[in-house]
Amino acid sequence: MTASELISVKQRFGIIGNSDALNNALEIALRVAPTDLSVLVTGESGVGKEFFPQVIHAFSARKHNKYIAVNCGAIPEGTIDSELFGHEKGSFTGAIDSRKGYFEEADGGTIFLDEVGELPLSTQVRLLRVLQTGEFMRVGSAKVQKTDVRVVAATNNNLMKSIQQGRFREDLYYRLNTVPIAVPPLRERKEDIYLLFRKFASDVAVQYRMPAITLDDDARKLLENYYWRGNIRQLKNAAEQISAIEQSRAITSRTLAKYLPQDDYSAPTTIGGGNRQYDDMSSERELLYKILFDMRSDINDLKRMMTEAMSGSVRQPQTHTPEHREVVGLLSQSTTIDQHRAIEVESAEVVDDTPPHEITKDDMMREQIMRALRNNNNRRKDAARELFISERTLYRRMKALGIDEE
Repeated sequence: MTASELISVKQRFGIIGNSDALNNALEIALRVAPTDLSVLVTGESGVGKEFFPQVIHAFSARKHNKYIAVNCGAIPEGTIDSELFGHEKGSFTGAIDSRKGYFEEADGGTIFLDEVGELPLSTQVRLLRVLQTGEFMRVGSAKVQKTDVRVVAATNNNLMKSIQQGRFREDLYYRLNTVPIAVPPLRERKEDIYLLFRKFASDVAVQYRMPAITLDDDARKLLENYYWRGNIRQLKNAAEQISAIEQSRAITSRTLAKYLPQDDYSAPTTIGGGNRQYDDMSSERELLYKILFDMRSDINDLKRMMTEAMSGSVRQPQTHTPEHREVVGLLSQSTTIDQHRAIEVESAEVVDDTPPHEITKDDMMREQIMRALRNNNNRRKDAARELFISERTLYRRMKALGIDEE
């Protein structure tokens, strides 16, 4: 497949992008198109899976026959068999006449089963029979009919997981997955993100007769590094919102950030001059959990040391680290008055004369990060691994908490 042929296909179907992953998926679709093999298109929601069955049909020998797209997830379970395979008059309440199903209508053509993972098990049995023998029966009929249909299916579900959970038939999976096509998520097509955004912004400008919005360099970097959990659909939505709401046609990174959900853990943490824009709640929770577990371990160790000191078996050390003094302050609040006095008599150097202060979340985070840095000779990458957070998140925390980077 030459580059010019790929460009021609993209122009015909309105596919925008030049990433290798996208080009590879298109090449597979074009190579399998002349055959009658079943194809399973996989990918996250919003990546544009619906274009690939159209390409396959258009470049197949069936291109002059019908192409029918069916959203299996949008049809109620009670009527899905009737929709796909048809029904006879009187076969169920409301069946006032006989009706052809999609497989009968698409005879000689292509049928696209979107969200195929949502099919009920009873319908999966019927579909498997069509794929194996080309035979089906209408609902309420005992007459076997034949159909010659090319099936292309798509799903954003993990079908192997559905098989393990008993929600999808393994034999049907292998029948559908004769040729797999994996459509990449938008975050793996960084070079295509700005092209798509510019196209969507231009379309809005033409439709509503307004100047198209433009992005400055920082905004473009933010756009290209954002996670885009909703993929192309989310990107289009953002372009349309900004075009409609913002009066200025020159969009900065700060303006763009307002239209990107800030709870996305993979989104950039800074824009422009380094202002904090995103709060990584997931990483923060993990860090706090680790702090609490480590603190509990420290308290238990210190209790053991004090018990031994009070019994006279072990002499308390003369020097203490800052974290031990802080833990003693916490521990003293939970001990009884008599125990506290005993500690003062037996080991006076442990007691801190400074008035107790409230330990904040930032205090705990600061201490845990500094401890991880000490444990790893100030190597941020290794410290981040110990804290179960990314190095980028660690750097942001250090900066926010005023921790020296050296």
